[in-house]
Amino acid sequence: MKNIIKLFAAAVFLILLWQVGSILMDSNILPAPYPVISNTIKNFNGKLLMHSLYSLKRIFLGITLAALTAWPIGIMLGYHNKLDSLISPVIYLLYPVPKIALLPIFMLLFGLGDATKISMIYIIIFFQILVNTRDTVRVINPSLFYPLKVLGASKTQIFIHVLAPYSLPSLVSSIRIALGTGIAVLFFSETFGSQYGLGYFIMDSMMRIDYIGMFSGILTLSILGLLLFTATEYIEKKIINH
Repeated sequence: MKNIIKLFAAAVFLILLWQVGSILMDSNILPAPYPVISNTIKNFNGKLLMHSLYSLKRIFLGITLAALTAWPIGIMLGYHNKLDSLISPVIYLLYPVPKIALLPIFMLLFGLGDATKISMIYIIIFFQILVNTRDTVRVINPSLFYPLKVLGASKTQIFIHVLAPYSLPSLVSSIRIALGTGIAVLFFSETFGSQYGLGYFIMDSMMRIDYIGMFSGILTLSILGLLLFTATEYIEKKIINH
């Protein structure tokens, strides 16, 4: 309940700040909060909802595919030192590369459709999960494995009963941390060769000089990001408490 009150207070503060900025600028470029919020509510069941669902689909698929691939690989690298020493140099070379710079390559490889947008989100979250999971598994005390090995536990059983549960909070935390960057890249990628998605909606509204519509798209994208961030934070707390 306290978190909800704090979130509401922060929202009120930002809206007031927005209102003050709109009055000071006195320009259509920065409309007041009320017409933007009103327009967002009024049109959400139409275009905004459709574009939101397209963006949400791309984010969800990118996150899911990244988790299904990067998590087990990260566990294996953290558990097997020799494998890690072999692959880590490649990770260190690729991880710092600004992923947005890869957009032209993905567009050439996968075209202008959903595959490019999903791939961009995937590659960003993949490395975040991979590195964090590997580092989490690395610090597990090896003595935890000895009783299981003495009892004849297989590598699969060690993975299921020790490595996976131990690294699960790291998986969710990695997704939460990478969400902001992932949404920003999604917005950027949706402005190229797309007719659906909040990124397209925002830029299309700007080109039509519909600044209220543009800010409605920005507000919707922000709310979508907030909901995703809050959901992952909630899941992370539930996993840790469990």
